[in-house]
Amino acid sequence: MLRLDGQLPLAATVAASGNWQVQALAQPAAMGALRAALRQLPQPAALPWDLSGISALDHIGAQMLWNAWGRRRPGQLRLAPGQEEFFRRLEQAGALALPAGDGHPWFSIVSLAGTARRFGSHLAGMLALVGQLVLDLGRFARRPRQGPWKEISASVYHIGFQALGITALVGVLIGVVLSYLSAQQLHTFGGDIYLVNILGMSIVRELGPMLAAILVAGRSGSAITAQLGVMRVTEELDAMLVMGLPHGFRLVMPRVLALALVMPLLVVWTDAMALIGGMAAANIQLDMAPAYFLQKLPSAVPIANYWIGLGKGVVFGSLIALVACHFGLRIQPNTESLGQGTTTSVVTAITVVILADAVFAIVFNQVGYY
Repeated sequence: MLRLDGQLPLAATVAASGNWQVQALAQPAAMGALRAALRQLPQPAALPWDLSGISALDHIGAQMLWNAWGRRRPGQLRLAPGQEEFFRRLEQAGALALPAGDGHPWFSIVSLAGTARRFGSHLAGMLALVGQLVLDLGRFARRPRQGPWKEISASVYHIGFQALGITALVGVLIGVVLSYLSAQQLHTFGGDIYLVNILGMSIVRELGPMLAAILVAGRSGSAITAQLGVMRVTEELDAMLVMGLPHGFRLVMPRVLALALVMPLLVVWTDAMALIGGMAAANIQLDMAPAYFLQKLPSAVPIANYWIGLGKGVVFGSLIALVACHFGLRIQPNTESLGQGTTTSVVTAITVVILADAVFAIVFNQVGYY
């Protein structure tokens, strides 16, 4: 409760007493009466305050008084033993201010210059990483027995073998959905026999490599970035440099080689699962026999499309590994940078994969068709 000791408001002393803990303040009647009493005080921070009569005080009660004072200590304040700590922490918290913005809108020249500078920094770092990778590959080719075979084998297992389940599931579902949607439209125009052509070309040439790349970027790309980031936080990367173990030869190259090796295999696996799902849906929807589907598929899809899909797998895998390692090595030794770097790595990897797919579509636009 609050009471005024004196006649004139500006000369009176505001005395607080009772229980100012959250259990007591949580009662609606008590909270409403207390807020009404605080609003009636003229210039609360200018009045003398006596809190020695408060029997129990916690951070909630102290915060309520602090807000009533305008977030500053009154000129005359009498406290009971143990209450000073609450208001000292509130003063320290109020002294911590967020850095002021630069006052420029997001589209201003300054903002654009900062974005261009960050993009240039990432581009230069990526080029340096690619150059170091070329040197490491040359060293590996000259002395293959001294290469990081264990790291490559472990990466192949974690990135390739453990991704078979999720790629098979997504591939089957995409095949079923695509088959159902295409069958409805083709049946309307009497073109049921062309379902094999649509499924084969779309899955083998585009959807299979893209699905595998996006799944690997979200699953394995984020894992690579997080692994390197944790190594930065725990100072393992610095320890490797002290011991003379280069990051590129032991960390980057094994992951790039592993992804370049397993991605074509995952593309073939995803293609097969998607075609199986589409074949099953075609059998249910159009009563198309699986034997006819398998017999028609080689003639519906030229062999060049398979090679394009495998080439996409190699390129997509290498790009995902490079992007993941790039952002993993740039993570700062704190948890906030680790989370932000992992998120940025996944988004960038997927974007780079889509851009690379667009380049493939432009370069090979006359290849793989009858």
